[in-house]
Amino acid sequence: MPILQIKENHSKKISLVTILTGLVSLSVVLTVTILLISFYQSKKQALINTTLTLNHTSAINMSHTIDSLIKSMRSSLQYSASIFSNMHVMNGEEIYAKLELIRRTNNYFNSVTVVDETGLVRSVSPESIGTTGTFMTTEAAKTALALKKPYISVPYTKANSKRLSLLISEPIFDKDGIYRGFIGGTIYLQEDNILHSIFGSNPTDELGSSFYIVGSNGHLLFHRDTSRIGEDISVNPAVRKLIQGKSGYEQIVNLRGQMVLAAYVKVPENDWGVAVVSPISVVYEQLDRDIQSALLYMLPPFLLLMLVVIGLAHKVARPFVSLADLVSKVGREEVELSEGKQHWNREAELLTRALRYAYTNIKKQTDQLAHDARTDPLTGLTNRRTLEETMHQWIEEQTSFSIIMMDLDRFKSINDTYGHQSGDEVLKHFAKIISSSLRPDDVSCRVGGEEFVVLVSHARADEAYQVAERIRHTLETSTNPIGQPLTVSQGIAHYPSHSDSAEELMHMADEALYKAKRSGRNQTVIADVV
Repeated sequence: MPILQIKENHSKKISLVTILTGLVSLSVVLTVTILLISFYQSKKQALINTTLTLNHTSAINMSHTIDSLIKSMRSSLQYSASIFSNMHVMNGEEIYAKLELIRRTNNYFNSVTVVDETGLVRSVSPESIGTTGTFMTTEAAKTALALKKPYISVPYTKANSKRLSLLISEPIFDKDGIYRGFIGGTIYLQEDNILHSIFGSNPTDELGSSFYIVGSNGHLLFHRDTSRIGEDISVNPAVRKLIQGKSGYEQIVNLRGQMVLAAYVKVPENDWGVAVVSPISVVYEQLDRDIQSALLYMLPPFLLLMLVVIGLAHKVARPFVSLADLVSKVGREEVELSEGKQHWNREAELLTRALRYAYTNIKKQTDQLAHDARTDPLTGLTNRRTLEETMHQWIEEQTSFSIIMMDLDRFKSINDTYGHQSGDEVLKHFAKIISSSLRPDDVSCRVGGEEFVVLVSHARADEAYQVAERIRHTLETSTNPIGQPLTVSQGIAHYPSHSDSAEELMHMADEALYKAKRSGRNQTVIADVV
């Protein structure tokens, strides 16, 4: 009966360390949590407002830049139109010479065209476009001719070149005020153009933001992803506001369903619009960094409070001190954890078990790291470190062996044609063939890219040749990830008949490999004996 009572009393007791640590930790955690929540909410809104303001400022600056650019382009075309006021008496060579000078001088347009009042293309620069002497076919050009006033088209695709283009035109009148056609500058939207030159390296990207320019109909005129230029994004909330002639900034959901912080500004000179957007994740990333900084500031007082608690619990914390001493030895010397040792303190016992479990896991992870340091992560073969260690060990032991240098033929074209992922699958496929073709004592390594090395122990050069040929034939005839024949070139050198130096041996095998390459690939060559 007394024993049972003692056990019952002991099980009901809670240590002083638990009481003090629990109370302090609870109060600190609650206080910190309240502060962090308040800080998080206020900082979040501040960051959103700041990001929107910065994006709006960037959009305004770009809008002004575009406005100035359009004015300059129109001014250039107006001046050029005055040059061609007597176009009806100019010959083709004169017109082309002036067009070429205009295009090369201002560098605003990819091409410049002069069209007379009948719709005939009198001349075009550069001449390679080849439309001189033909009549206009695009709706944009027909509209420009019919309007008889300055005109900026929406994006359109040229029938002859399939280029996505934008036309800016100015009418040509002679000295008597008679309409003689127009001069038009064309921008190829998906090629190098004036927009790419000005906005191609916009600094908004450094802030995690991106931007785009849209025309009056909601089609993209400029985007970093040139494949999207010309895309209709008029359903985007920000673009809808631009089409309506509005400017501003707000949180919106883009066409991909992502929440972004968007600022949008109308270009005064025309109906274009500029939008600068930042993913909301930018705000949350900054919030994470701010929270971490706040926690670092809170850490010193928290530690001070914990030291007070530790001082009060010092007498009952001796088992924990012992455990701490034990932990301090981990990593510096061999530590043995007794399985049978029991602590009278419940917390000490639990911590001992946890430490034993953690130490076991750390040892496993250390062993795994050592293995990873010697292994190629893609193919599972050993790496150059293992290769060099094995060669030096075998040479010290004077163990006869052959080295086979392997290089997959035309591997770069595989990556270029099928992609790097398929290239990786080819490397893994080849590694499996090598592994399945060797004995347990042989060593297979991947030394970089498509280069592999095999060390065949206790094998002469002619014996290693048979191994290499078996691997080469298997690779050539087996089904592979790309469904096209794969070949390999190989070079062989033998220790000690070719050399007693590891470096020289590898060099000779490498020379033999390149001899195989030069001789037409897909073959094995044994190094010449010096």
